[in-house]
Amino acid sequence: MLFLTTLSDSSGESDKLENCIERIAKGEKSALGQLYELTGSAVYGFALSILKNRHDAEDVQQDVYLQIWKGADRYTAKGRPRAWIFEITKNLALMRMREQKRTVPAEPEDWQEMWADVPAVDHEDRIMLKALLGSLTDEERQIVVLHAVSGMKHREIAVLLKLNLSTVLSKYNRALKKLREAAKGEAQ
Repeated sequence: MLFLTTLSDSSGESDKLENCIERIAKGEKSALGQLYELTGSAVYGFALSILKNRHDAEDVQQDVYLQIWKGADRYTAKGRPRAWIFEITKNLALMRMREQKRTVPAEPEDWQEMWADVPAVDHEDRIMLKALLGSLTDEERQIVVLHAVSGMKHREIAVLLKLNLSTVLSKYNRALKKLREAAKGEAQ
């Protein structure tokens, strides 16, 4: 299935993101727009996987780019700009959860919407994803989204979610197995 393919975070991609952050630090608004185009759907998807509420995820997504705008000058280029962006996303999402002390389960339409801007995911894949994502736990869904959509490496996901690498790999493989079994059920 196309949507299970890992989108690699190539050095060219990291270079583009770091270039955007550097230009943002210099006050270049167009660079923020470019960064949003490159990472917006992944940021939204990660926020949604934590908050399970479309409106809260949209708010956090906007707050992430405001934080990037304000803090780009403090970013230290280490070849891991996605990890920095997702750390901001995670922190803002968790802060919102603490403030609200609640989560509302995400509707299937919210999960489908997350994939709308991913060119590698066509309409048929989105329909399948809508049916399949419900079979995963929240943590499995986060790991799959971060790896398959956002292109993060398992090691980066482990650091971001504060899990052991072996736990992330196990949960990712378990999630893929669940997705395959659910896909077989959908096909029949």
